[in-house]
Amino acid sequence: MESYIIFADKVSAWFGKAFAWLILVMTFGVGYEVFVRYVLRDPTSWAFDVSYMMYGTLFMMAGAYTLSRDGHVRGDFVYRLLKPRTQATIELVLYFLFFFPGVLALIIAGWKYAARSWSYTEVSVMSPANVPIFQFKSVIIAAGILLLIQGVAQVFRCIICMRNNEWPKHTEDDVEEMEDLLLREHERDILHHSSEAIDIVKPLERRDD
Repeated sequence: MESYIIFADKVSAWFGKAFAWLILVMTFGVGYEVFVRYVLRDPTSWAFDVSYMMYGTLFMMAGAYTLSRDGHVRGDFVYRLLKPRTQATIELVLYFLFFFPGVLALIIAGWKYAARSWSYTEVSVMSPANVPIFQFKSVIIAAGILLLIQGVAQVFRCIICMRNNEWPKHTEDDVEEMEDLLLREHERDILHHSSEAIDIVKPLERRDD
C-alpha cells in the first residue's frame, strides 16, 4: 500500500506541477489582451477563449495533486478534534459513498462529452475566432482518471491510519495549511520577542566535541 501511495503521489505531483505552467500562458494572454485593447484599441478575438481554457485545464488537472497534499477545503472544526483512527474511518466511508461515485460519473460523462466534441471538431462559440475546443473537453477524462488513481491512494492512507492511529506522512511538504504556517510564525515570535518563551521548550543544538 505504501508503495502505491508513493507512486500515486508522484504521478499527481508531476501532472499538477506540469500543468501549473499554464498560469503563465493565461497571464500572457490576458496581459496581451489588456494592452492591445486599451492601448492599441485593437482587441483580440481569441483572448477570452484562451483564458478560460487555460484556467479550466489548470483547475481540473491540479485536483489530484491538491488531494494528495490534503489541500482541499474542508469544514473540519469538529473533525480535527477526533482521533486519527476515527478521522480515517470517517474519510474511508465518505470516499466510497461520495468520492468514487462522483469521480466515476465524471469520467463516464466526460468520455461521452469529449467523444461528441471530437466527432465534429467543436469550436468555441464565445468569440468569432472559432478557436478549437474539442481537445479541451478531453481534460475532463484525464482529470477524472488522475482523481481515481489518487483516490485509491487516499483509501490506503485511511487503512494505514486505522491500523496505526497515525496518518502517514506525505511524500513532500510543499503544500501546507495557512493555519499551520501562522502557528509556527507565532511560536517563532514568542521565542524571539516575548517573555512567554519560557513556556516553549527550544530544542538543544547538537554539539560535536
